Amino acid sequence: MKVLNNDLKTSNFKAIYVLSGDDEFLKNSYKKRLKAAIVGDDQMNFAYFEGKGIDIDSIINFGNTLPFFSEYRCILIEDSKWFKSGNERFLDYVSNKPDSTKFIFVEKDLDKRSKLYKKVKDIGYIVELNHPTDIELRKWAGSLVNKAGKKITVTNMDFFIARVGNDMERLKSELDKLLSFTLDKDIIEEEDIRAIASVSLTGKIFDLVKMITNNKIKEALDIYEDLVALKEPPAKIMFFITKQFNQLLQIKELLFDGFSEQDIISKMNLNQYVVKNLIRQARGFDMAMLLSYIKNAIELEEAAKQGNINHKLALEMLMLTR
Repeated sequence: MKVLNNDLKTSNFKAIYVLSGDDEFLKNSYKKRLKAAIVGDDQMNFAYFEGKGIDIDSIINFGNTLPFFSEYRCILIEDSKWFKSGNERFLDYVSNKPDSTKFIFVEKDLDKRSKLYKKVKDIGYIVELNHPTDIELRKWAGSLVNKAGKKITVTNMDFFIARVGNDMERLKSELDKLLSFTLDKDIIEEEDIRAIASVSLTGKIFDLVKMITNNKIKEALDIYEDLVALKEPPAKIMFFITKQFNQLLQIKELLFDGFSEQDIISKMNLNQYVVKNLIRQARGFDMAMLLSYIKNAIELEEAAKQGNINHKLALEMLMLTR
């Protein structure tokens, strides 16, 4: 990302940019920033193409036209699949295109062996924008807090990320709410986060698992119904329940092997606040009980997938695990 940030800062643009990777927020953010830096709001010098069946003639005609009262023309192409399936005409064209025409590609899959990939690597810049680690998320969110003229402790930032989840788009939205809520304050406290930041799916699953293991059937079903009301697919809820039981088992094994809290945080690459809560929860289980929950969760999840039982009944049956 250093190359992207430097090009945006210096306005010294490469012929072609390819944004790939699994983080949609970062791809969308850099797509918008590059487009804005190259042509701004100028629609006369901008063209957009998407998906299969893109008209290559239209791209070449637009690209070969000189900019109209501007330094550059910008062509944004999304999900072309050309970096896997190939496009010989475009490959030939980019070798001779005008310097004033800049391309931005946003792609899901790339084949590094393809001719187009190798060509763009020579004349442009290809970047994989993958989901940041929790440490990187903390730095990014912290920089937004600092820009707003406020302060937040590392502990409270970890609590905020654990509460709202690590999706960057959601984090940005919840952080904007938090900054507005604390408009008259210089320091953001835990009570501010609890008051305004909504709990993520992961956070609600943590509470759900807690209710299941404490045999609080009504509370567990209430959380489940809330998640369904929020349009969370039942299959997804069961998947995350199983995932959390597996995390608890992994932590239980690490604790048994003598790993410290910091070792576990590092090894599992999870938010510090999340790991502390999982450790606290894992200490309430013995290994046999966790294995029993995991076995039943997997079997019930599979039965629900096959339509033998509904997901709500699967959840109720999981609570009978002992």
